[in-house]
Amino acid sequence: MAELIKIYEENPSPKEIEKVVKVLKNGGLVIYPTDTVYGLGCDITNNAALEKIAQIKGVKLEKSNFSFIVADLSNLSEYASIDNQNFKILKRNLPGPYTFILPGSNSLPSVFKKKKTVGIRVPNNNICRALVTALGNPIVSTSIKDEDEVLEYTTDPELIAEKWDKLVDVVIDGGYGDNVASSVIDLSEGDPEILREGKGDVDIF
Repeated sequence: MAELIKIYEENPSPKEIEKVVKVLKNGGLVIYPTDTVYGLGCDITNNAALEKIAQIKGVKLEKSNFSFIVADLSNLSEYASIDNQNFKILKRNLPGPYTFILPGSNSLPSVFKKKKTVGIRVPNNNICRALVTALGNPIVSTSIKDEDEVLEYTTDPELIAEKWDKLVDVVIDGGYGDNVASSVIDLSEGDPEILREGKGDVDIF
């Protein structure tokens, strides 16, 4: 049974954040709000949890394209190689509704070692950034898609909790989510390449 935990974005309760972090540290799966759609995530250092997410998404873990949610740009070099030009682009646009594809660094967790690139997100949402900060590691994340052809993403946390009840441990109710995913910008080959136009403005690249 997934526990539905209400957390307010304006001022996330440290007590509730700590409760969710405990679940993440124990290998639990959590659905949480971002500045775009709701995401499904786990602690990047927990291989069993990563396998569970890959299984839910029907992909092989080593071939998965999950994003890494980080709180800010300070520890990014642990996961991605960034030159000055790319750092300026990231600094200018994050936090925000973008996923940036960057070359992976040599110190990626072993399960991602073969990945040449990684997707990095710093959402403009206090809840998920507080989670990552309290956890001390990035959260590996994937958007929760819907089978509904009209609405690709479920926006109501109570409906999400109903639907994902047996698959995850916690659903954070951070209010209604968006139904437009992040824009995906590839910075791994030099000049920015737009892979998906989503919520973030892509005309600036």
